[in-house]
Amino acid sequence: MALSSPRPLAAGPVLPDYVTRKPSGFYRSLNPATKLAVAVLEVVAAFTIPGWSGPGLVLAVLVVVAAASRTLRSLIVIGFAALPLVASILVVNLFLLPGASDPIARIGPLAPTWSGLWFGLMTAARLLAFSSAVALAYLTTPVDDLLADFSRRGLGRRGVFVVGAAVQMVPRTIERAGEIMDAQRARGMDTEGRIWRRVRGLVPLAAPMVFGALSEVEERAMALESRGFTAPGRQTLLRVPPDRLIDRVLRWLAAAGVVAIAALRITGKVG
Repeated sequence: MALSSPRPLAAGPVLPDYVTRKPSGFYRSLNPATKLAVAVLEVVAAFTIPGWSGPGLVLAVLVVVAAASRTLRSLIVIGFAALPLVASILVVNLFLLPGASDPIARIGPLAPTWSGLWFGLMTAARLLAFSSAVALAYLTTPVDDLLADFSRRGLGRRGVFVVGAAVQMVPRTIERAGEIMDAQRARGMDTEGRIWRRVRGLVPLAAPMVFGALSEVEERAMALESRGFTAPGRQTLLRVPPDRLIDRVLRWLAAAGVVAIAALRITGKVG
């Protein structure tokens, strides 16, 4: 009886997709540390360069990069989410800017000023540039890539855990709120309609949110212990983002840009 030859293994990747995935686009393929360095440069430029040149230039660059990386819509949504903060900044500075003496009009005891309006718009533009720079780095960087890169660069396990928990806290909270709301609707709770009905519907949502968060903390602690979170020795990373020559060049350029902007501002050549 002749022995049959072994069949060749099936072609294709043998690792999961999240291990072998390759980001599309130049900005998405950059190392997470490079994106953070570029974001720091953008924030420093927005807050250090005087007038509208700093925030205007940064916002223009962010819009172009977001459009190229197909995250412009998400970036605009994040910008709209910051509108309450922007409105409060404008109102406070419009009416209460110290030392402003150029009123636009008199509204009873209040007097909005042109200086307050200008300063409020400038502050709002800088904060928008800051939030957009950080948001663009977040939108184009998977969380596991960010944490793996931090681990590769020597950040301890507890530090990586704190960063990961902070980054994932808001998305996870929003996701949990949606799950609880869907479950309550399936049980017949009315969460739509007039504003007083929606306010009344918040009470049944509060308790599941709090208890769900507490139980998730316990589950996460048990999962970390089962995976050897406190075990001695270095971690073996399954996948780390590539750190190419272009990444190192961009990080050095970003660091040089921060130093140059700070030096120009200190010497008085800018501002």
